[in-house]
Amino acid sequence: MDTMTAPAETATDDRFDTARITGEIDALAATHAGRDDVFRVAMAQLLKAEFVKARQTAQAILLQDRHGRHCAERLCFIQDEIIRILYAAATRHLYNSPNHSSGERMAVIATGGYGRGLMAPESDIDLLFVLPYKQTAWGEQVAEAILYCLWDMGLKVGHATRSVDESIRQARADMTIRTAILETRYLTGDELLYAELVERFDKEVVEGTASEFVTAKLAEREERHRRSGQSRYLVEPNVKDGKGGLRDLHTLFWIAKYVYRVRESSQLVARGVFDAQEYRIFRRCEDFLWSVRCNIHFVAGRAEERLSFDMQREIAVRLGYTSHPGMQDVERFMKHYFLIAKDVGDLTAILCAKLEDQEAKPAPALTRMMARLRPGSKRRRLPDSDDFVNDNNRINLAAPDVFKQDPVNLIRVFRLAQKNNLAFHPDAMRTVTRSLKLLNAQVRENPEANRLFIEILTSDNAEIVLRRMNETGVLGHFIRAFGKIVAMMQFNMYHHYTVDEHLLRCLGFLQEIERGGNDEFTVASDLMRKIRPEHRAVIYISVLLHDIAKGQPEDHSVAGARIARRLAPRLGFNAADTELIAWLIEKHLVMSSVAQSRDLSDRKTIENFAAVVESVEQMKLLTILTTADIRGVGPGVWNGWKAQLIRTLYYETEPVLTGGFSEVNRAERIRAAQAEFRAAFTEWPEAELNAYVSRHYPAYWLKVDLARKIRHARFLRASEQAGHKLAINVGFDEARGVTELTILAVDHPWLLSIIAGACASAGANIVDAQIYTTTDGRALDTIAITREYDRDDDEGRRATRIGEMIEDVLEGKLRLPEVVARRANGKGKLKPFTVEPEVAINNQWSERYTVIEVSGLDRPGLLYQLTTSISKLNLNIASAHVATFGERARDVFYVTDLLGAQITAPTRQAAIKRALIHLLANGDVEQKQAS
Repeated sequence: MDTMTAPAETATDDRFDTARITGEIDALAATHAGRDDVFRVAMAQLLKAEFVKARQTAQAILLQDRHGRHCAERLCFIQDEIIRILYAAATRHLYNSPNHSSGERMAVIATGGYGRGLMAPESDIDLLFVLPYKQTAWGEQVAEAILYCLWDMGLKVGHATRSVDESIRQARADMTIRTAILETRYLTGDELLYAELVERFDKEVVEGTASEFVTAKLAEREERHRRSGQSRYLVEPNVKDGKGGLRDLHTLFWIAKYVYRVRESSQLVARGVFDAQEYRIFRRCEDFLWSVRCNIHFVAGRAEERLSFDMQREIAVRLGYTSHPGMQDVERFMKHYFLIAKDVGDLTAILCAKLEDQEAKPAPALTRMMARLRPGSKRRRLPDSDDFVNDNNRINLAAPDVFKQDPVNLIRVFRLAQKNNLAFHPDAMRTVTRSLKLLNAQVRENPEANRLFIEILTSDNAEIVLRRMNETGVLGHFIRAFGKIVAMMQFNMYHHYTVDEHLLRCLGFLQEIERGGNDEFTVASDLMRKIRPEHRAVIYISVLLHDIAKGQPEDHSVAGARIARRLAPRLGFNAADTELIAWLIEKHLVMSSVAQSRDLSDRKTIENFAAVVESVEQMKLLTILTTADIRGVGPGVWNGWKAQLIRTLYYETEPVLTGGFSEVNRAERIRAAQAEFRAAFTEWPEAELNAYVSRHYPAYWLKVDLARKIRHARFLRASEQAGHKLAINVGFDEARGVTELTILAVDHPWLLSIIAGACASAGANIVDAQIYTTTDGRALDTIAITREYDRDDDEGRRATRIGEMIEDVLEGKLRLPEVVARRANGKGKLKPFTVEPEVAINNQWSERYTVIEVSGLDRPGLLYQLTTSISKLNLNIASAHVATFGERARDVFYVTDLLGAQITAPTRQAAIKRALIHLLANGDVEQKQAS
């Protein structure tokens, strides 16, 4: 607890002119004598005006000096002064009792976050009115006068009125109240009452309960991280409650305050918890996070704690970040943010290690706590090395200079922990971090160090061990190209994690693929067992390095291949394997792109892809890498839909690579898919089943997964039995956060455009589309749209509205351009991203069709606008392949002219390209004009 003596009323301060304002309030009291209500209103108006002015000054200073902690201290001081002024006004002008009884005493105390002496612009104020005994009329009146005035000023105030006895009793029973009182700070009133509370809190609550408090706070921290997303590398972090955020620093200080009884964070150095350098890191982290938080509050105008995409660029500019080649200003800012979050994690580990050291010292409360957490403290040498010991199932150093004596130990320590299934002792990790300068060129070229690294990479728990190597800085120093992408974010909505975290997660999924047993990865797991044994290390290093060149001005696939050609020989790979690793990195996006944006039933697509992959072995490795890469992007990105597309592309291409394209082979696979469906779907008589199977074209059987085929069969039968011309089935995919609409309708040249327009009119953004036609002229389309509501029944009603709109348009009751234009007029601002519009037109991907590939910033209604525009250009859409990658839409259309021929004339191609680029850049304007 921190004691702060109230300044004399005549004190002046450039942050808030208390003396002048007090004088003006005294004048108001005299003017409105006998009219308390009028006086209160006038006082609240005066203080609100002064408060707004002081806040504006604080923001201006923050923009100038970018010093977040100073801003938070300044805002807190302003608030303190306002409360002191209000207390003085209440006791002098409103409830001035010349003869106070012993019960008519009060201390006004700041608690919780406000008690720390630091305030964000939109933070709540937490006040505790402390009384000597029970509540009195005078105490109630004074507290109400202060609170009502603060509320009239528009401030958010949390408050409690308690006696000292009651405060102690509640602090014993409730950990939240205990933490709030731990951070109390005297503001004004009876200082002896505050001193009594502090003294009794120390003796009656804190003493002997350190174990209980530490355990509770660490459990709270774990639960908070679970709620906000476990990784500290989420690309839209919560500055207050996220991993590595301000709350983690607060928790760290609460524990230190409780256990070591310090009042200021600087005292942690004297207590030996941090050294001077670590304390500087603590202050730097705190100041940076406060800068970010204060700026977010000022920009948002509310207590917003999430550093969302639409906020990041604004904050980056306010903090003075500029763009460099290959990295935007916002990406440089976020890289700094994630490095700070990592430092916060390191500081927490240091404090926990220090708490455990107390075991050997006479601190009975701590000893009991640690005895529960860690039975026994035996240290024994590891059988593989004299330099390391097993310290109660955690690897530790046998001597302080083991890294200096042999720098290869900086790699060996991680391999030994992995091999012996040991956790990492925080002291060992602390020494590792301080020894990074030993990882010089000589160590990087050391064959033993590189052999150990490949062993780590290809052994069990590689993701966990490499993450620790990354957090200590060893990975980035040993592979310097990796060091450049540490904490790097890409300013887009597709990737959920920083680049280094993405690569480590991909590695974890690769190990899951290799273990097998997960239905998500059936094809990749099967291929992993069939690759040549010498290529196992090849796929592991390719997964680790596939995004190693992100943030460079040139294409990261090409630059990454060049890095791999330099690095792989050092790691022990021969020339052929080095070239294979470089090829995999250079082509790592090809399979995903072809599978999601090409017609896989078109022979030319398969032949072109076969020409890229060259051999079955290379295609196996590329399939495994593609699966791990998509799965590692974030939750819900990999799904059964994409798995089936990858599977289809692989098995369509395999016969081309093993001796020419074989229609017989393809026919066998179609028969096998139909047989699989017949075996799994036994609900119908054979005659009906045969008739149904014949309704679908071959591409359907190859490209749709089994579970969806069964859903389609039930849906078609139920719809036709009910006599529906148009039917919609609604499904929900929680992992992807989308609603799936399966639409059955009579096929119509403009059907896709009508569906897209109906979705746009309902504010539904299409993120994926699977489009099929049956042999009897029915369209069976599955559209995935972003969710708008949390509840499934609300989403279901929205889907019903979309269905009704499609029916109305088909029957001529509704004109879509007008409805879509009305919706467009009410739209909010676009996402804070820029995507350069691109349109590519070629005849090389298909023998029969011209392929138009469109890429640009996604927005509601984009697919409707594109399909409408293509139709107006007198083109027939034979098939469409719709995909979104975060904020980027990539839609591919297979088209012909009205006579069914490819578009070959350069002038016609140029006109199509011009029209579509104009639409991508100015879609809303063009749409409104069209209507």
